[in-house]
Amino acid sequence: MNQEKADHITILAIESSCDDTSASVIRDGKVLSNIISTQTAHAQYGGVVPEMASREHQIHILPVVDTALQEAQVRKSELSAIAFTRGPGLLGSLIVGVNFAKSLALSLDIPLIDVHHMHAHVLAHFAETPHPEFPFLSLTVSGGHTQIIKVNSHTDMEILGQTLDDAAGEAFDKTGKMLGLPYPAGPHVDRLAQEGEAIYEFSKAKVGPYEFSFSGLKTSVLYFLRKKMADDPDFIKKELSNICASAQKTILDMLMDKLIYASEQTGIKHVSIAGGVSANSGLRKYLKDVSTEKGWTYYIPDFQYCRDNAAMIGITAYYKYLNQDFCNHDVSAEARLAF
Repeated sequence: MNQEKADHITILAIESSCDDTSASVIRDGKVLSNIISTQTAHAQYGGVVPEMASREHQIHILPVVDTALQEAQVRKSELSAIAFTRGPGLLGSLIVGVNFAKSLALSLDIPLIDVHHMHAHVLAHFAETPHPEFPFLSLTVSGGHTQIIKVNSHTDMEILGQTLDDAAGEAFDKTGKMLGLPYPAGPHVDRLAQEGEAIYEFSKAKVGPYEFSFSGLKTSVLYFLRKKMADDPDFIKKELSNICASAQKTILDMLMDKLIYASEQTGIKHVSIAGGVSANSGLRKYLKDVSTEKGWTYYIPDFQYCRDNAAMIGITAYYKYLNQDFCNHDVSAEARLAF
């Protein structure tokens, strides 16, 4: 056996759940490389086109994996296991990553590790130091998910509450689309919000103590804009930054109110954010401010670990490897994989 392989746990991880093709090499729980290839062609359609995404993954996956190995200075013969995102996500995109990982693991005769995409977002915090202290709460917010998770260990997580309809990231993007902002609109809303004031009020859904609902917010924004535009066709142009600031504050209030409640009910004061929306500057500041007020210890991921990336898949796989938690080669992609 290769001595380097015997002495270390070296994992090649692959992420292909949506429109980013990513590969990462993890050695003994440390990130050696994290390569992400972003598909830009979807912008002209105002959202991700699933069939196009899967075709782009087929084009990019081999170069991305090669680059990740080269940057990490790791040979395939040194790999201990291959990890991949099993779900949730776009089925066609997932299939590309799953089949590539299965083929490579089979050819190298090494274990295969399947990873839940949302578990990985939570454990993205372990890609860098300091690591969160267990138990901690994770507000995990992305384009497809909004959850409050109680994290008891690397492998034991419990959803306290989640969205009943739309995710917060989708609310950002759909609001931005109504305002004529390019896709993905979330970062544009965030940037413009910093230039405006939250002077308008939008509806907040009244749901369970840990649950979220953002469909009503989108409707509220839509009716608000229709009314204002009927009186002044240039209203959006004149008030764009204030509208963005108001919509963003509404979304962030809804998120943080639930997180504060969860902390109060569980007594947990170690708190984190994760997922694509954790890159939002308003949310990051909000968490810092509340943490100071409440005496929390907070954790905010580096920007590269907020978005979909293979490093978080590899980190999650590393802890599964320690438990010898491998999967069979008949494993398949699951678009709606249960948490």
